[in-house]
Amino acid sequence: MDENQFRQVLRATNPHPCAFGKAILARRCACPLARKHHIAERESMLCTDANAHASCLELHDLLRHHSAFALKHIHDEQPFTHAQEMKVQCGGLLGLQRALDGSEEIVDVAALVEAARQKYGSVEELPYALIIRSVAAAKVRIPSQDDKT
Repeated sequence: MDENQFRQVLRATNPHPCAFGKAILARRCACPLARKHHIAERESMLCTDANAHASCLELHDLLRHHSAFALKHIHDEQPFTHAQEMKVQCGGLLGLQRALDGSEEIVDVAALVEAARQKYGSVEELPYALIIRSVAAAKVRIPSQDDKT
């Protein structure tokens, strides 16, 4: 399938793409509102709740904005690479989880975003200086057992 055609079909069939779908597909976090969505041989994630989708999308956009310098992404018109996007999603959520309760596991992304809103009032008020440290330090690929030998 042509890449442009794939993106058109994806937009048409997945009205609420999960903002943290790459991190969920990589099994770095989970969300009970996310469902797998298959097109051709590819899979993506969709959000089953429009309100949660809007909240996560707002957080994701702010994480990208605040992470740009740390990830050496200096041209706004260029898309983030896959590795940069994985750092934003995985590192950003982990940094947020650490800021909330010091935990190292993200069990429910939607609940995490809602807890952050409750604690800080809005996603604009999050401690981004602390969160971006986790983004910058995020490891995109977790070494397998074979890599350790």
